[in-house]
Amino acid sequence: MLRSPRALLLDFGGVLADAPRQPTAPPDLVRRLFDLAGGAVSAEQIAADLTEGSTAYARWRDDVGRSDDPIELPHARVWADFVTPTWPAQARTAVDEAATPLAYAWAWRSEWQVRPGIPEALRAATDAGLPMAVVSNALCGAAHRDFLAAAGLSGLLVAEFYSDEVGRRKPNPRLAWMAADAVGVPIGDCWFVGDSVQRDVACARRAGAGAAILMRSPRTDREPAHPDLRPDARIEDGHGLHGLLVQNARCGST
Repeated sequence: MLRSPRALLLDFGGVLADAPRQPTAPPDLVRRLFDLAGGAVSAEQIAADLTEGSTAYARWRDDVGRSDDPIELPHARVWADFVTPTWPAQARTAVDEAATPLAYAWAWRSEWQVRPGIPEALRAATDAGLPMAVVSNALCGAAHRDFLAAAGLSGLLVAEFYSDEVGRRKPNPRLAWMAADAVGVPIGDCWFVGDSVQRDVACARRAGAGAAILMRSPRTDREPAHPDLRPDARIEDGHGLHGLLVQNARCGST
């Protein structure tokens, strides 16, 4: 038995939604960048730079995640540092001026789906008086917000915290502390639910969360072992979260 939570802090991808991988150079985004660059950069070069930039940005995220105070880069820096550094000045300027809508387009996944059991778990938590907040690393949190709103889940959440909006990345504990403040519950009384040991479980431990709950996703299985970071419970999906809440007497079995 875990200590019963008074609030839930939830990751987005891998917890609230399935976030399947998409091509690193979506054709629509390539065309949009081609038009912005005024044809000064070929479509083939744009696609290659998006692919290479995505890989470089992922390496940077992994590296900064091992620091004491992981930060997030502004949208313009992501484009300038990882995608457009070799482009002509006019093309770089055009991308810089459209950095946020371009980040939204790069972040959006048309294949996103709410994970099984999540609506039931969130509604049961709401009925039990558990406030909830999202704590997520994101290239563009606005895309996540729009998906949750369209899925009818936003009204069940007190707040949503995304790394690009607050300038910090998990496992930085500041995101968890901000979310705990937003729901009005001490962090020690919050369950932190995520799908990544190195980001979510680490964040929960650094923040002092009451429990770290690991929900399995494809990313969970790809992560290297972290013997020093062990979750307090492992679940498969939203049904597992609901069951865990029932087991710990925070939600009714119905």
